[in-house]
Amino acid sequence: QVQLVESGGGLVQTGGSLRLSCAASGRTFTGYAMGWFRQAPGKEREFVAAIGWSAGSTYYADSVKGRFTISRDNAKNTVYLQMNSLKPEDTAVYYCAAVPNYRYYSGSYGRDQEYDYWGQGTQVTVSS
Repeated sequence: QVQLVESGGGLVQTGGSLRLSCAASGRTFTGYAMGWFRQAPGKEREFVAAIGWSAGSTYYADSVKGRFTISRDNAKNTVYLQMNSLKPEDTAVYYCAAVPNYRYYSGSYGRDQEYDYWGQGTQVTVSS
C-alpha cells in the first residue's frame, strides 16, 4: 500500500505560479512512476503530467506543456508539479497518483484507470 498526500494548492492570480508536492509513504516508492491529474467542476478527471521512476522520461498534456514541470526526489519519496503562467482554466482539484513502471513504460501513463494509488487532492484556483 502506498499513501499519497498532496500539498501546495491555493489561490493565485492569472500568470502566477504554484508548486504542488506529493509525499509518498508506506510501501516502497520504488517501482512506481508518478502522475498528476486534475478535475474541474463538472468535468472529467484529466491527465496533466507523468514521470518515470528514474525521472528520465516525462510526459505532459498539451494544455500544460511549456508551463508545467513535473519532477521527483526519490530520496524524499516526493513528486512535484511546478506550475507557471497559470490560467483560469487551470482551476481544478489536482491529484497525484502512482502507476507501476511496467504500465507507465507501456504507454498507459495518461489513463487514470491504470494508476493504483491516489492522493486526496489539493485545490488550485486561478483568478482572472
